[in-house]
Amino acid sequence: MVGVLQCVVLDCPEPKVLAAFYQSVLGGEVDRPDRRWGLDDEWSTLHTDSIVLGFQRVAEYVAPQWPDPRRPQQFHLDVGVKDLGVAKAEVLRSGATLLDDSHEVWWVFADPAGHPFCLVWE
Repeated sequence: MVGVLQCVVLDCPEPKVLAAFYQSVLGGEVDRPDRRWGLDDEWSTLHTDSIVLGFQRVAEYVAPQWPDPRRPQQFHLDVGVKDLGVAKAEVLRSGATLLDDSHEVWWVFADPAGHPFCLVWE
């Protein structure tokens, strides 16, 4: 083993907006002080019980276009939920966009910056 995963970082145009969106999905604390990094208009974080997400401003950000391989998703988050319908309504209300709800046990959405993520039935 080389090290321990500290954080998953998402590029985006508005770090605080995306941090607030994922807080509405995952809970947790936005911009908790942390000795590992500073917080400013270019960088925001979300600490949850299981992971830290970082949100980094990128000038001229270009969102993925799922499922277009010319603008690939690069990665995505799977979020376990107990009720897909209830979770779908909540993420849409928080600013997500539905991309695909044709599967029985998982549905694909985009966050406000265009990153795909899945709600997965537990």
